Amino acid sequence: MRTVVKVGTSTLAYPTGRLNIRHMEKLCRVLSDLKNAGHEIILVSSGAVGMGMGRLALTERPRDVVTKQAVAAVGQCELMYTYDKLFSEYDHTIAQILLTADDVGDEEHRRNFISTVGRLLEMGVLPIINENDTVSTAEFGIGDNDTLAAVVAASSSSDLLVLLSDIDGLYTADPRIDKGARLISVVDEITEEIETLAGGSVSGMGTGGMVTKIRGAKIAGDAGCDTVIANGSDPAVLYDIFEGKPKGTRFRAK
Repeated sequence: MRTVVKVGTSTLAYPTGRLNIRHMEKLCRVLSDLKNAGHEIILVSSGAVGMGMGRLALTERPRDVVTKQAVAAVGQCELMYTYDKLFSEYDHTIAQILLTADDVGDEEHRRNFISTVGRLLEMGVLPIINENDTVSTAEFGIGDNDTLAAVVAASSSSDLLVLLSDIDGLYTADPRIDKGARLISVVDEITEEIETLAGGSVSGMGTGGMVTKIRGAKIAGDAGCDTVIANGSDPAVLYDIFEGKPKGTRFRAK
């Protein structure tokens, strides 16, 4: 099974921006184990800006584009160094791919990207993908890694897209406000009613929220790929998801 797993900043870092070592170590161990079982995995990872903030001792996420790009450049180095170190402990090789909107929007660039990912998977390499925050802007970039992960899943003919974040899935109402809110386990079709249930980013560290996750589920679903939104606080949840057990919210593909 070919699966795209997206991890948000809240899964990888503390609110301080510093690396959450326990979470990241467990994530790499679980993904390595799933690869050992024969699964093809593509990891879409947030965290460059968050880790750059921690490295530079910044207390607030940068507001201007230039500072954000500079912080991302610092954080991306630390992020990939850590991934390489952790995956190497389980004898897995990683590759870094930084994308811009042109890389997924331009047909020739898109074909080159798909070919590269395909060859990496054939070679047993685990591709780690992020938007190139150093050169992308809100106006010209992809915008968020939920959408990026969905585009990657659709482009790579993946069977499943898993979006791990700081939320358990889609609820009937905002669970922070409505104590009677219920988790929706399966969504067969993304209707206007489903879209109205979306909310904003909970942690404040990342750029996505339920809106971007539902958008991602639509992109993946149109390409025949199921999407699961689940809480990434314990990466071991991936075992249950890969086994088809009911975790989070599953959006069924068309």
